[in-house]
Amino acid sequence: MKSLAELAAIREKMKDKIVLREGGDASIRIVVGMATCGIAAGARPVLNAFVEGVEKEGLGGKAIVSQTGCIGICQYEPVVEVMEPGKEKVTYVKMTPEKAEKVLKEHIKGGKVVQEYTISDTKNA
Repeated sequence: MKSLAELAAIREKMKDKIVLREGGDASIRIVVGMATCGIAAGARPVLNAFVEGVEKEGLGGKAIVSQTGCIGICQYEPVVEVMEPGKEKVTYVKMTPEKAEKVLKEHIKGGKVVQEYTISDTKNA
C-alpha cells in the first residue's frame, strides 16, 4: 500500500464482503467475542461464518453481526451472544463455524434457540 487512494480502494472492496454494521434496522444482534482469548480459541473463523452466513441466507435486514472485546468467560471461547428485542440474551459457547451455520439456520432464521450450544447446557458448563 503506497497511498491513501489505494487504502480507500481496499476498504471499498472489502465493504461489500462484510456485514458488520453499527445500528441499522436489523432486530437481531449477533456479537462475537474477539478478545485475545477468543481469537486464540478460533473466534475469527466463527465471525467469518456468521458474516458469510447472514449474507448467504439473505438475513441482512433481520440480523447484524458485530464483534466485541472480552465477554468475561474465557474458558468457554469462542463465545457468541445473540440479542433480540424483548427476549433474553442467548450466549453460545465453544462455537465453531459449523455450529455457527446451525445457529443461523435454526435460531436466527427459524427462531428456535440451539440449546445444546448455550452456556446453560450442562455439557458446556
